[in-house]
Amino acid sequence: MKIAVLAGDGIGPEVTAQALRVLEALALPDLVLFEGDVGAAAYRRHGHPLPPETLAMARAADAILFGAVGDFSCDDLPRHLRPEQAILGLRAELGLFANLRPAAGFPGLEHLSSLKPEVARSIDLLVVRELNGDVYFGDKGERESAGGREGWDSMSYNEAEVRRIAEVAFRAAMGRGKRLCSVDKANVLETSRIWRETIIEVAKDYPEVELEHMYVDNAAMQMVKEPGRFDTIVTGNLFGDILSDQASACVGSIGLLASASLGERQTEHGTFGLYEPIHGSAPDIAGQGKANPVAAVLSLAMLLRHSLGLEQQAGWIERAVEGILDDGVFGGDLGGSASTGDIGDAILSKLQTMS
Repeated sequence: MKIAVLAGDGIGPEVTAQALRVLEALALPDLVLFEGDVGAAAYRRHGHPLPPETLAMARAADAILFGAVGDFSCDDLPRHLRPEQAILGLRAELGLFANLRPAAGFPGLEHLSSLKPEVARSIDLLVVRELNGDVYFGDKGERESAGGREGWDSMSYNEAEVRRIAEVAFRAAMGRGKRLCSVDKANVLETSRIWRETIIEVAKDYPEVELEHMYVDNAAMQMVKEPGRFDTIVTGNLFGDILSDQASACVGSIGLLASASLGERQTEHGTFGLYEPIHGSAPDIAGQGKANPVAAVLSLAMLLRHSLGLEQQAGWIERAVEGILDDGVFGGDLGGSASTGDIGDAILSKLQTMS
């Protein structure tokens, strides 16, 4: 079992280090780790945020454990050299088209949400976001117009792209509450019309799943008004980027939430994927021991489940995290004083009682 570890920038190396401590504690046989440079760290060492050697390492792995990329000092670089291009490049080059973003509240932490506690308590949803299409990867450019410089971006999806993300979403819904909400803007966008019609076709293969369609503006409103109505959401790249971040904010802290980006390639043990916390690089607190590593540790749990087929070990990690939160082991983002290492120590202590 081969894992490529790409810690990246800012707090990425700190939180990834705690996830690796947890992985080491599991003492998995036949596990090989490779470490590579990515993001601003890679640009400084190799002149590019995604060097060829890092991409080759990622291709050879069964899964990628990713930290974070982003550095304010790189904001003036040409677009193709900015740290964030590393994650976009990995998604495109490795065919990672399906992003899974679970968002669920933890008991006793409802007060951290900007929503009323009784509303926040109801959140337990999964956003399935398409990653390889839409305006992020469409043609784009700049031209002169009567009003001066004009930027343009092309939004598009073909039926095959929609069908494959729909299959992932319907399967995910089957494993949850068998309710799927497809989010689009079919009343004004041709791209969304094709999206909706294709989703409806795929739904015929999943008669047990209750399918609902919702415009993105209404979905954003309902997510703060009645988030408990959602079980699984499937949507495109742009809308998914926005809604998944909104869902995490509704939970109360982005330091608690993990994500998985999956492709079509199957490994000996599961599906090839990249796993990362959603919180970003937070360079303002890097190196201070303030970062919450829970999201990175939970990303490791998703890696074990989806790419290595280790459901039991993934469950141990998730229960250990729930246990430390029940005990009140909180970092600064949760109103506590536990350091990055303190939280890692607490998770390891809980894990020892399970494995």
